[in-house]
Amino acid sequence: MVEQYLEHCRRILTNPASGYKPGSKGAGLISLFGHQNEYDLKKGFPLLTTKKMFTRGVIEELLWFFRGDTNIRYLEERGVTIWRPNTFQYHLPAMIKEGIFPKFVGMDEAKYSAEWEQAMEDFGQMIKESEDFAARWGDAGPIYGKQWRGWEHYNKKTGRIDLIDQLGNAIEGMKKKPFGKKYMLTAWNPGQTDEMSQPSCHVLSHLDVNEDEDTGKLRLDLGMYQRSSDMFLGVPFNIASYSILTHIIANQLGLEPGRFVHSFGDAHFYTGLQERSEWYSRTWKELKQKARVVSSNEEFLNILNWINQNAPSGNEERYDHVTAILEQLTREPKPLPRLSITPGKSIDDLTIDDFKIEGYKSYPLIKREMHV
Repeated sequence: MVEQYLEHCRRILTNPASGYKPGSKGAGLISLFGHQNEYDLKKGFPLLTTKKMFTRGVIEELLWFFRGDTNIRYLEERGVTIWRPNTFQYHLPAMIKEGIFPKFVGMDEAKYSAEWEQAMEDFGQMIKESEDFAARWGDAGPIYGKQWRGWEHYNKKTGRIDLIDQLGNAIEGMKKKPFGKKYMLTAWNPGQTDEMSQPSCHVLSHLDVNEDEDTGKLRLDLGMYQRSSDMFLGVPFNIASYSILTHIIANQLGLEPGRFVHSFGDAHFYTGLQERSEWYSRTWKELKQKARVVSSNEEFLNILNWINQNAPSGNEERYDHVTAILEQLTREPKPLPRLSITPGKSIDDLTIDDFKIEGYKSYPLIKREMHV
């Protein structure tokens, strides 16, 4: 099943509809709109094997969402820093105004610099060490946990704001009427996107129950639409997260986990910063042609070497996801692991100790930085 992810990456590199475009985070994108992958969870847990995955981070983030929590202190205390960059950047102007960080750190030319990275590191430490600091500056905004567990709805009858537990309501509804077609989770709240440190990327999930042809048992399928997809850092994380979510909800309902169907809007590779990104903008068509004539995985190594020999080097390389994708394309996927979850526990009572992943073997970690 890892092959589907790799094939999608190849498609982005070679499809006539893909192209280079400027991004909103200081880096260019190699982008393709529209795609769908399907993972049969009976065949294994689709955890990427062509690079080592931070599985504990995947699970802790999901548990954080279940809590309806949006303050990153929960994650920082557990050594999970994935929401630190966006939260830091979101609050940075206000923190500079209050003298917590120097003005220079907030300037456009300072973004991704050593000073900016150090300030972000200090921010994470302060979030972890100080409850008061975290209460003021640690909120990532009304992101997934808020929308899943406490969507705000104005009730015209009462004149009050009601909080809708989308996830809890879907589970309870499916217990009573499992074959309904209206069990949805949406994280795209147009009235609150400006308040989010990162507007929701995986925006809509649809839960569906059907009979499995092979086993004769009822299975749960989950479909998710992702509007914006960082193919190197984000998408492998999302595949694992929503596959786990499918297992968890199936567990709650006494069903077999079925398929995770992943639909994409804009799927992209970040091309690094400044001069390196500009180099990609000039050489993109040549890169696409080279990728189109590849006949074996080993030949992606030639493209990787060509980029490393010709593209501007320096700090920009740490933010170049194209080379990280190419490195994975040279690797042969390993067998998938298996996921097991403690049965009988509600989503509100699950902890990291309730999850067990067996047989996970992967290639080494490929380190790249997040764009914010």
